[in-house]
Amino acid sequence: MADRHTLDKERADAPTPAALTRRCIDAHAHMELVTESEPDSKAVADLLELCASVGVDRVMQIGYSAEQSVWGVKCAESFPGKVLAAVALHPNEAPIVADLEADLRIIEELAKHPRVRAIGETGLDFFRTESALQDKQLYSFKRHIALAKEVNKALVIHDRDAHRAVLDTLFEVGAPATTIFHCYSGDAQMAAECIEAGYVLSFAGTVTFKNAPSLRDAVKLVPPHLLLVETDSPFLAPMPHRGLLNTPAQIPNIIRFIADVRDESVDYLCDAVTENALRVFGSFD
Repeated sequence: MADRHTLDKERADAPTPAALTRRCIDAHAHMELVTESEPDSKAVADLLELCASVGVDRVMQIGYSAEQSVWGVKCAESFPGKVLAAVALHPNEAPIVADLEADLRIIEELAKHPRVRAIGETGLDFFRTESALQDKQLYSFKRHIALAKEVNKALVIHDRDAHRAVLDTLFEVGAPATTIFHCYSGDAQMAAECIEAGYVLSFAGTVTFKNAPSLRDAVKLVPPHLLLVETDSPFLAPMPHRGLLNTPAQIPNIIRFIADVRDESVDYLCDAVTENALRVFGSFD
């Protein structure tokens, strides 16, 4: 796929963790980057089998471009009961595509598919997108918000160095009924604002990083019914495997860490985030 995002370097596989005793769901992954394969391939099947062996038996495959979103939908079709899809143009992708309107039309059509359960990841990223392109990024974000409301599906937000702008945009145009901050990166104060608004906060391996005390403060505040756990694989492998290849099979490491920070049992947290994922995305069958 010509526009597929790629890893910045070759990465060794992160070691497989001990299995959970409860089933759990990875709320955000990019399996095409892990497997570098076709959506119905044995490589994907093997990855899903590995994940299931540690208790992660379902995966949300998240979109970031028109072509890759098509990949995700085909993957969800190929693995019923195991994979659902989200579709979108990533905020760093939208301002630079050759024909934004054409790509948005593809996303709008894919959004109607029964195995597509969210619009994402979309949002704002002021870290990688230069200021001259941020108006176009904002336009794309607003189009995705409108689409999520039109098809009555969850909105999955990518927010990097744009916290206030993202929150203000949601307030300005009205957030969809279900709004998820993927790989939550704000502090406790922002978390409190999101909680008040009823937004779902999804935490990735970054919560385990030594330089992220603000994320640990934030995750302590989130009510159980507004919490998700994700890998954002193949990136952001949790400690002590930072820098290695991440997969949905790393969810046990992340959820055990969060359970310890929140002083909750791992089983309780698994059950809570699984219930939340099913409420937000629906059945994987």
